[in-house]
Amino acid sequence: MHTQTETAAQIVAAGADYVLTMKANQKNLFQACKQLPWKHIPTQEQVQADHGWRAHRAIKVTTVPAWIEFSGATQIAKIRRTTTRLNPKMPGRMKKTVEIVYVITSAGHREAPADVLAGWVQHYWCIENRLHWVRDVTFEEDRSQIRTGSATRVMATLRSTAISLHRLHDPTINIAAALRHHARHPGKTIMLLTSEKGL
Repeated sequence: MHTQTETAAQIVAAGADYVLTMKANQKNLFQACKQLPWKHIPTQEQVQADHGWRAHRAIKVTTVPAWIEFSGATQIAKIRRTTTRLNPKMPGRMKKTVEIVYVITSAGHREAPADVLAGWVQHYWCIENRLHWVRDVTFEEDRSQIRTGSATRVMATLRSTAISLHRLHDPTINIAAALRHHARHPGKTIMLLTSEKGL
């Protein structure tokens, strides 16, 4: 949504740098990035593992060519992330996902070499994964039978609001435990909505 030249220009004009993800809905920019000679660009790799999951990240970074016009852009990166984790819907089975993203940034190679850029994107992915994991596992969003009209969007907004309210109160909170707590004490839900010290 924010990968727009106007947004990038405002950020650069304010003296800051941006790191923006390009997606298929930005057809021309996305295709231009896909067609860069990635096979000739060196790869930096990172492997991270924890209880029940493993992530392999490969990043390639190149200077933005003159024919790609995007306000303030200096570097483009291609990041391939392969994640293997325990499948919450099939205990004992592993689930493998592969994601390839293209990132454009105004930060130069000195401020944002490949490893720094990979770290920034990884931090963003951690935030995204934290949200998606809770929505998929705790709220069982994928199993939802709500399909009519705008009800799916309304429910997604309500779930995100519930997650945000709990994390504003306590960033380290276990959302599943918090939901059980509020189910047993519905009066505290109103307190959570109306007070910074609801819990």
